Amino acid sequence: MGFSISKEGESVQATPNVVPLCDVLLVLLIIFMVVTPLVQKGVDLNLPTALNHATMPENPSVVLYIRKDGSLFLNQDRTTIEKLQSQLEEQFLTSEDKRLYLRADGELEYGKLLDLYETIRNAGYENVAIITDKKTDQG
Repeated sequence: MGFSISKEGESVQATPNVVPLCDVLLVLLIIFMVVTPLVQKGVDLNLPTALNHATMPENPSVVLYIRKDGSLFLNQDRTTIEKLQSQLEEQFLTSEDKRLYLRADGELEYGKLLDLYETIRNAGYENVAIITDKKTDQG
């Protein structure tokens, strides 16, 4: 902070030095610009690829993630197969969009997916969108 004292009126004038504050703000802005694209939405999965792939909307109401080890996440919250049907029924009653978005790991066993699909249907979801990555010409 800078001070200025004049002899005539004996007034004290103080001016804040904002240069260090601007430096800190610019560094924080750069950090957020770099980190923001790296933040991944959802659970980390290796999705299967398909020619006709479904993309998830920006803010889906119900998303079920299944890792290859069988662990379940409902809207990014960990859950178990025992609690899943009651949680899905509650989501079905409260959400306007009656579609469930399923993001399952590509290495998940087929039998686990079938058991889970039965639970999803029993909860009331008739419309299930299976999310995949787009298949390229090489893959």
